[in-house]
Amino acid sequence: MAHHDETEITVDPTVPLVRITREFAAPPEHVFRAHTDPELFAEWIGPRNMETRIEHYDCRTGGSYRYVMVRDGFEAAFHGCFHDVRPSELIVQTFTFEGLPDDVALEKLILEDLGNGRTRLSATSLCDSFERRDAFVASGMETGVREGYEQLDDLLAR
Repeated sequence: MAHHDETEITVDPTVPLVRITREFAAPPEHVFRAHTDPELFAEWIGPRNMETRIEHYDCRTGGSYRYVMVRDGFEAAFHGCFHDVRPSELIVQTFTFEGLPDDVALEKLILEDLGNGRTRLSATSLCDSFERRDAFVASGMETGVREGYEQLDDLLAR
């Protein structure tokens, strides 16, 4: 198993935003590929106790995605559009949990090359209200993000 760096998740007190910061022991092109290749993405996204089924995943500027997380008969589906995808450095997308279809977040993921085969990921999710942001955080998102990035560490170490 790979070493796991800490995942920092913070909420902004002035804007309905969640910020995630995490370092990985892999170069940006590997972290980027794990976010853009549907087969790799399905291996690590979300909590350990759920499997991910990719319905479609076209990670390019103007593309879209839909995936379903499954556990013991429970399903949670997510979809969105990719607004700007720049290899090894940036992904801007929308994110919608289909159980709350009016809650659309704008997400931005930036990959920074730290040298020595390390990458800093900085991600933000901007919600349309503090109430929706707080519900997003209370939904168990933190567990899914932390466990997902630990699984991504393991994938990147292979």
